[in-house]
Amino acid sequence: MTRAFFLHLSQQRKLRSWMETSSLARNLTRRFVAGETIEDGVNVCRKLHQEKILATLDHLGENVSSEAEAAQSRDAYLAALDQIAKAALPSTVSIKLTQFGLDLSTGLCRSNVRALAERASGHNNRVEIDMESTEYTDRTLEIVRDMHQEFGNVRAVIQAYLHRSAGDIDALNAARIPVRLCKGAYDEPASVAIPDKAGVDRNYVALMRTLLEHGTYPAIATHDEAMIAECLRFAREKRIEADRFEFQMLYGIRRDLQSKLVKDGYRMRLYVPYGTAWYPYFMRRLAERPANVLFLLRNLFR
Repeated sequence: MTRAFFLHLSQQRKLRSWMETSSLARNLTRRFVAGETIEDGVNVCRKLHQEKILATLDHLGENVSSEAEAAQSRDAYLAALDQIAKAALPSTVSIKLTQFGLDLSTGLCRSNVRALAERASGHNNRVEIDMESTEYTDRTLEIVRDMHQEFGNVRAVIQAYLHRSAGDIDALNAARIPVRLCKGAYDEPASVAIPDKAGVDRNYVALMRTLLEHGTYPAIATHDEAMIAECLRFAREKRIEADRFEFQMLYGIRRDLQSKLVKDGYRMRLYVPYGTAWYPYFMRRLAERPANVLFLLRNLFR
């Protein structure tokens, strides 16, 4: 569960009204959200490709409440894969399993994800399966393993702040399943998650080293310059070539750092969200951790 948001309901309504009608707010959100349509998303991917930056498309939405909504999410991603292939772009798609019906039925979700993995396989593409709160971790990894065994074209996401993550990464590495490593954004109790930033950073570095040495084309997902510097130092020390891993960041965050890494010969993939559910996405990222507000403001013009 996320923390209660720091605005009263009436204030949230006023803020939403302003953000949905104000040209200033639209310009702000377009910095971080590609737009509302798949065409908007693909256009951003095309522009990034011209800058030698990879992309993964995220059709906004999660926690659907009906089979029909889950099917709509599946179909939106099927269309995204087709559009990526038509544009001949080296872009992937990123999905949340609650968007594919995991709250309703693991079997339903698996069936929807299987359709996507099969379509991706036909396009010689990959599906990146995002990690959500710990309520879903075991079921998410179960579906990741199933899709990898059948199609071999999925990447799991592991959150460094969870105590269990070292064991999960060892198992994924043994199965040769690619991993995207992030720090983690959900509000979890200390019984399952490392509570302090310094501890999370130490675990991130340890897991990153394991992935670089023993993983299958890992993605190092961070905007933290200290983590990136340690990744580059360790890769040089172990003589790990730049084409054996990639960095990932959010679209619109740290564009200066993205450009520098690409210029230095490293692969960079941006997480590019699009869709009509941009307001809940935008506010949820802030509500999950109030520190995200400071992070957003600090990096807005970088």
